[in-house]
Amino acid sequence: MNTEKAFTPALGYDFLTDWYDLAIKLTMPERKFRRLLVDQIDPQPGEKILEFGFGTGANLLLVKEKCPDTDLHGLDIDPKVRAIAAQKLAKFGLEIPLELYDSGIFPFADGQFDKVYSCLVFHQLDENEKAACLREIHRVLKKGGKLIIADWGKAAHLGMRLAFGLVQLLDGFKTTNANVNGRLPGFICEAGFLNVAEVKSINTLIGTFSYFTADKI
Repeated sequence: MNTEKAFTPALGYDFLTDWYDLAIKLTMPERKFRRLLVDQIDPQPGEKILEFGFGTGANLLLVKEKCPDTDLHGLDIDPKVRAIAAQKLAKFGLEIPLELYDSGIFPFADGQFDKVYSCLVFHQLDENEKAACLREIHRVLKKGGKLIIADWGKAAHLGMRLAFGLVQLLDGFKTTNANVNGRLPGFICEAGFLNVAEVKSINTLIGTFSYFTADKI
C-alpha cells in the first residue's frame, strides 16, 4: 500500500513532529482534555475500538489504562508518528496494532468496530478528506457503533477565534476553517451518522476544543 500521499503532519510541518508532545503540553490543558476524551469513549471489556489518527500514542495509553481488556487498534497516515507511538507503547509493554493507510480506503472490513474515536485530526483534513474519512469510519463501525471526535470546534467568542489563528497558521486555513466555523457536525451527519451532538467544549490558549458524538444506526 502506498503511504506517500501528501498530508498535513502534526504541527503542520514534518520537522516539528518530534516536538508535538511538548507543544501539546505547553498550549493545551492536556490532562483535562485527554481525560474528557476517555470519559466520552468509555471503553468496556471486550469492545473493539479504533483510534483514527493515533499520533504519538498518548490516547492509546490512556484508553488501555482505563480498560486493559479493550481490543484497541490504531490507524494513521504518518510513518514518523507511528514510529514514535510504537516506541512509546513498547516502553509500557503494550502491543497495539498500529496500521498505516494512504488516505483512501481503511484497511478494515465492514462493521468491525464497536467505537471509533479521533482526536486533533479532522482540523488537518480538507473538506473532501473530512467527508471521505467519515464515510470510512461509518463503514467500519458495527451497527449501533459510536463515533467520538475531539477537535477544534466553533469559537466560543472573538477571543477564541483570534487565538485559533496560531493553529491555522501551522495547519492551514483551508483545512481548519470548517472546524472553527462550526461545520464539523454537518459533515458527520452527511456521512450517515445519527444523533450527532456536541456534548462538551472547553476553551484553551489556542481556541475552543469540542467533543462530538454520533451513532451508526
